[in-house]
Amino acid sequence: MTRVLHITVACCLLVINQATRMHRCELARVLYKNELDGYEGYSLNDWICLAFVESKFNVSKINENADGSTDYGIFQINSHYWCNNYQSHSENYCHVDCEDLLEPDLISSINCAKKIISGQRGMRNWLEWRLHCAGRPLSHWMTGCHLR
Repeated sequence: MTRVLHITVACCLLVINQATRMHRCELARVLYKNELDGYEGYSLNDWICLAFVESKFNVSKINENADGSTDYGIFQINSHYWCNNYQSHSENYCHVDCEDLLEPDLISSINCAKKIISGQRGMRNWLEWRLHCAGRPLSHWMTGCHLR
């Protein structure tokens, strides 16, 4: 009986923990459709690289940080500045609930990311982008993707 209970609990946890991942080219099409290619001088390659290094294309990723803030969604947008998670103080510059950044249509994530990169730091707001994408050849991110 105990073994059945453990297996049942494990299965429930697997279902709860399943990530919503997008395929690289699917993400490229969504970003292109939402006019991110060239937005503030950043190519689709930059956006795809950002999504990969931040979340591995996981739309539903949530990461709790040591400072008490939380990062949400495919771009790992931080609750302290950009969205409201109703758990800690937030500037909520994007005027969005953090949970909305987990939606598979990506509209809230895209709109908030546009606001983030419109500031003077651009994509440099994301440490992982600075470390793994900035100044590197990125054309391979679009290989095999057809946008139309």
